[in-house]
Amino acid sequence: MAAAVGARPASASVSAASAPASAAPAFCKGTIYLTFDTGSQSQAELIADTLKRHKIKATFFLANEKTVRGDYSLDPSWSAYWKARVAEGHAIGSHTFDHVVYAKDGANGKIVVKPGFGDSAGKPISLSSAQYCEQIQRVDQRFVELTGKHLDPIWRAPAGRTSPRLLEMGKACGYAHAGWSPAGFSGDELSSSAYPNEVLLKKLLRDLRGGDIVLIHMGIWSRQDAWAPANLEPLISGLEQKDMCFATLREHPDYKK
Repeated sequence: MAAAVGARPASASVSAASAPASAAPAFCKGTIYLTFDTGSQSQAELIADTLKRHKIKATFFLANEKTVRGDYSLDPSWSAYWKARVAEGHAIGSHTFDHVVYAKDGANGKIVVKPGFGDSAGKPISLSSAQYCEQIQRVDQRFVELTGKHLDPIWRAPAGRTSPRLLEMGKACGYAHAGWSPAGFSGDELSSSAYPNEVLLKKLLRDLRGGDIVLIHMGIWSRQDAWAPANLEPLISGLEQKDMCFATLREHPDYKK
């Protein structure tokens, strides 16, 4: 689901199914950190296949979001998918269980959020630090049920909306917050008529530099012309041609243990 940061426009589209994987660079001029937030999950298989073909390890942030299958992304029906990502060595973090979007700091040390899913979906609710921690940790608890493995100790606030108080809540819960770089905003939740895929791709390839964290969603309900089928393969290939390497946030200087 969507990030609330300004658009980062980009170009060329290639079929992911037909494009061969580029050879990994002999040396790295920089490292790019691809990250994927759950969403409609319409692009889940394409993303997994593309990363596997390029031998890339990325980072996923999970919330329990409704998918195009009619289920939810942390239902048992997704167990095999997440087990496969663990086996491939990807990093997995929390995106809060109900995709709770921060609205403002509230009274008595609480925060006001609007959940995207769950019993309070669409309604502003106040959460204490312990209650927000539960939102982060519920993803870990469900992930253990699905895969037998714990999450990495990282989380991403839905829509990227935070405050110092919210970040402190995550830290107190034992999780480091991972946003994304300004140049790494893929724009995949923006209107495809106003921000065509080729424009978004061109901007990413022009602006990304070593060390940047890229935000991509695993499917967006509102975007008519889905971003990933047109752009993920050429983005990776274009960065490889610039001798960029890829890594999970486990290797990022800010998140290394």
